Amino acid sequence: MLRATLKSLLARKLRLILSGLAVVLGVMFVAGAFVVTDTLGKSFDSLFASAYSTTDVGVTAKPKVEVSEFEGEQVVTPLPASAVAQVRGVPGVRSATGLVEADGARVIGSDGKVLTSVGPPRLGTAWTGADSLMELREGRGPTADDEIAVNAAVAEAAAIKVGDRVGVLTLEPKKQFTLVGVYGYSGNRDSLGGVQEVAFTEPVAQKLMLGVTGGYSSIRVKAAPGVSPEELRDRIAATLGAGYVTKTGDQLVADTSADLKEGLGFFSNILLGFAGVALFVGIFLILNTFSIIVAQRTRELALMRALGASRRQVIGSVLVEAVVIGLVASVLGLAAGVGVGALLAYLFNSFAGGGLQLGTVGVPLIAVVSSFVVGVLVTVVAAVLPALRASRIAPVAAMQEVATPDRPLTKVSVAGGVVTAAGAAALGLGLFADLGDATLWTILGGVLVSFIGIALLTPLISRPVVSGIGRLFSWSLPGRLGRLNSGRNPRRTAITAAALMVGIALVTGVTVVMDSAKSSLKAEAATVLKAEVIISGDQNGPRPPTYDPAVLREAAKIPGVRAAAGVWNDQVVINGEKQWVNATDDLTALAEGYGARAASGTLAKLADDQIAVSVPEAQKYGWQVGTKVTIQPPRGDPRDYTIAATYAEESLPGSYQLPYATTKDFGITQPFIGLIRLADGVPVSQVLPQVKALLADSPEVTAQDAQAYVDEQAATFDTLITMIQILLALAILIAVLGVINTLALSVLERTRELGLLRAVGLGRAQTMRMVTVEAVVISVFGALLGVVVGAGMGTAVTRALKSDGITELVLPWGRMGTYLVLAALVGVIAAVLPAIRAARLNVLGAIAHD
Repeated sequence: MLRATLKSLLARKLRLILSGLAVVLGVMFVAGAFVVTDTLGKSFDSLFASAYSTTDVGVTAKPKVEVSEFEGEQVVTPLPASAVAQVRGVPGVRSATGLVEADGARVIGSDGKVLTSVGPPRLGTAWTGADSLMELREGRGPTADDEIAVNAAVAEAAAIKVGDRVGVLTLEPKKQFTLVGVYGYSGNRDSLGGVQEVAFTEPVAQKLMLGVTGGYSSIRVKAAPGVSPEELRDRIAATLGAGYVTKTGDQLVADTSADLKEGLGFFSNILLGFAGVALFVGIFLILNTFSIIVAQRTRELALMRALGASRRQVIGSVLVEAVVIGLVASVLGLAAGVGVGALLAYLFNSFAGGGLQLGTVGVPLIAVVSSFVVGVLVTVVAAVLPALRASRIAPVAAMQEVATPDRPLTKVSVAGGVVTAAGAAALGLGLFADLGDATLWTILGGVLVSFIGIALLTPLISRPVVSGIGRLFSWSLPGRLGRLNSGRNPRRTAITAAALMVGIALVTGVTVVMDSAKSSLKAEAATVLKAEVIISGDQNGPRPPTYDPAVLREAAKIPGVRAAAGVWNDQVVINGEKQWVNATDDLTALAEGYGARAASGTLAKLADDQIAVSVPEAQKYGWQVGTKVTIQPPRGDPRDYTIAATYAEESLPGSYQLPYATTKDFGITQPFIGLIRLADGVPVSQVLPQVKALLADSPEVTAQDAQAYVDEQAATFDTLITMIQILLALAILIAVLGVINTLALSVLERTRELGLLRAVGLGRAQTMRMVTVEAVVISVFGALLGVVVGAGMGTAVTRALKSDGITELVLPWGRMGTYLVLAALVGVIAAVLPAIRAARLNVLGAIAHD
């Protein structure tokens, strides 16, 4: 029986390729996710080992506000110079060097534009001289307050050279420096992992990067001979006491790498998620393929039963075929995944600036195991139902024709209704109930179960819907034949269409939510935003673009300006809880910009010890006007503030408004947004050019009218839609393979029928048009189903998010129409090979085919 199965499999190589291709693509994403994570992880381990190669023990101050990798950027708490002296006095210390190093030194290139970064920090440091890691390539280190040195990556990207005057943005507005040196790193590296680095003299670095005098971001300690880093760490920790974090160099490497790998894990999970979608779609393809194969081999399997094969052997025969296909697909998918992982690692490095030295491509054990487990499991699961169906073939079927009658749809329809109801219930529970950490998994499970239920219900509606779609092509004989062929086997048509439905439904659902969010944003802006001129910039890294707060004072003096206010933003600790807060230089002007009114108290300019709080936040903690609240900013000491006013949450950005005096203790001490309200009747064109002129020394931002600003913010949603469409294109590609596979096997199944049609006068071109119509009808049916299901799910999610600000429901009719048109095009493409095969059939051989 095993030999017969393997011979049958090898005799149908095309079937093997088409069935396994869907699994190959899914496994490719699974393996690629693990390979790229492992490759980048090892490369970063090597990078940080190099960066801390001159450090035996590192000392930092405990942060005032601890921030995770996903919450934002950790603000450095400065160490006093006395701490350096203390460490130097610890027995076993060979040397202790106070370092100044913080993110936020943005170099302005020779073209007047700020060098951007999409990931690696832009560090400002104090020059400490060349060592075994850093090597001076040109010029010298800075010695005067108006001198800097930069690493070679910055010099190349900014097109600057020794002797040039260079503008740099830091905690303070733009300042000019003379470039006196360019340096690189051991191994002929221009940067460490794409990091942009600017070195100042120590006093300037302390002032511009830490906002203090005589402070340091960390202490680098070298151990004396014979003293282990662990022993020295413990001595230093005992000397300094609480308030400091002391780690060995190896610990610094491990912890820094672990933080970055957390971000890589998030990226890997996204890839695995889309791999899961692809494999889910692939199950439909494989299920359909094996169902058609079992139908075509009815006489063959019945003959085996007649010769003594048991039901168990027939099931084993089909499952062995599935295992072989799964193993072959897993091997090919793993190989492709290694290539994809290497490519993604290269693209990641290029996107981040190209400063990371990629090591050898890593293929972790989990990538190999997952590839084979997923590949074989998906294939076997998809083949179970066809295998059971094959075992029920009676021996007497050996004397009947190959074609098998379609079975009643009652049971599958009832099952589909029950499963769909269960999926909808889970989805509703996840969207409308508070399930805590289980919410996301409940929603995902509801979507998955709903898709399965809808797929089971699809055969019930396929015949009338397919017939209706097919009538669009029934103006010719090939069109009528194609319409009839597409509806002759509802189950087969439904499974093929369901594969396409999943991808289209997900894209449509996301589009509905994103377009609704975009429309809600615009509607809220039109209602809330009263400022006519907005100062802002595009954020393309961890730090928002900022500008000189003096611009606001000058803008307020422009004739026709009614009010001007800036907004600062950071994380603080309020009464022991971490919160995002805003600060403003003039709450009265900010309220003018948003048309806000106080719910209690007065939205007047805040004193240094006053704050304003949103009504929901005040109600949450039982606060009212006059309540004192303790706030710990990222720098400095905690301070008590008195609530001076409350306001409706939607009337001002954020739940907390702090006074301008607090911003000196923020991680970023300059505003990132500015709002300018004009006097009644004053045109924007009169004021806007003057505001732009004031921003000449703030190249990260620009001024624009309110409508342009809102449109710019809304465009973010279009970018997200495009990214998701690209990632889901894999699932749609697998669905296209399903259409090709179904048609190819269908043509093989109908060989005799096609021969008879050709014999009675159907031409080759007409035969090709007939197959093409069948493919187009199936594809459009799948897309139509996907559009309807996706629109329904998107509507449900949008309604569930109404309390979160998505108040508008937008159905993207244009995009949905485009999906249907593209589905028709996909059908035409999918029909090419099967149509050519059908047209080339030898008429006499086809008629004689059994």
